[in-house]
Amino acid sequence: MSRLPASIRVLERGWLSSNNILLFDGDRAVLVDTGYVSHAEQTVALVRSALDGRQLTDIVNTHSHSDHIGGNAAVQRAFGCRITVPAGMHDAVQQWDENALLLTVAKQTGERFSADAKIHPGFERDMGGLHWEALAAPGHDMDALMFFNRDHGVLISGDALWREGFGILFADVLGTGDGIGEARRTLDAIARLPVRHVIPGHGAPFVEVDEALAAAYARLRAFEEDGRRMARNAIRGCTTFSLLDMRRMPLADLPDWLERTPLFRIANQRFLHETPERLADWLIDSLVKAGVAKREGEWLVAA
Repeated sequence: MSRLPASIRVLERGWLSSNNILLFDGDRAVLVDTGYVSHAEQTVALVRSALDGRQLTDIVNTHSHSDHIGGNAAVQRAFGCRITVPAGMHDAVQQWDENALLLTVAKQTGERFSADAKIHPGFERDMGGLHWEALAAPGHDMDALMFFNRDHGVLISGDALWREGFGILFADVLGTGDGIGEARRTLDAIARLPVRHVIPGHGAPFVEVDEALAAAYARLRAFEEDGRRMARNAIRGCTTFSLLDMRRMPLADLPDWLERTPLFRIANQRFLHETPERLADWLIDSLVKAGVAKREGEWLVAA
């Protein structure tokens, strides 16, 4: 099996934080994505160790979600680097619009930062001594970008393609856009590329590109056929994210927490039509069966 170019180092993170991708060019480096804010100190330490004295010149983000931009401010303070974001998220970042950044909507947090530059789909730039094309990757995030190096067939896919799927389709769940259609167009675009390696936003890099695309298309079809599956996926995924951050939640508080979180309330109203209590019962059982949580007395605890 072929290897990634030596100038690329992937810091694979747990699911609360996106992977951090360092691209080295001599004594300089670029960092793609910075993880979640509560892991920012760890991110700085990991990046500092990997740099080993080299200069971090830039952060480049694939998209605007909290688990990808949460360490931006801390990393910039630590290393004095510039921050470049996809053009579509630039205004939301500069104005720190927490609704547009899905922070308020999903009850997530982030430390405010300012972007120094923006990058549009179709732009090309060198990072880590390699030439990269910025490609539109709407679906999970309508303004997301991927980065593709043709010489080695390396795709930095963000949350547009994982080994077993892709990120939550927020636009469809919230009723703000056609995430399913856009995600399909993104997958079609990936399928046309000569991709040999995928570096996803979460999980290990992989070379099983055809298998990953097949799994992603299958998930899209399932969501098209039954919107309830898509809504449950969003509720389960974002609750798991919150649980990883908080480590435990009082079981008795879950119905009210689900009702007060805009994403969950809207998903329930549009697709599931459950009482908060019934929704909480389903969610607890689902998380426990999946092995991501367990009951401990009056608490739901991250497994």
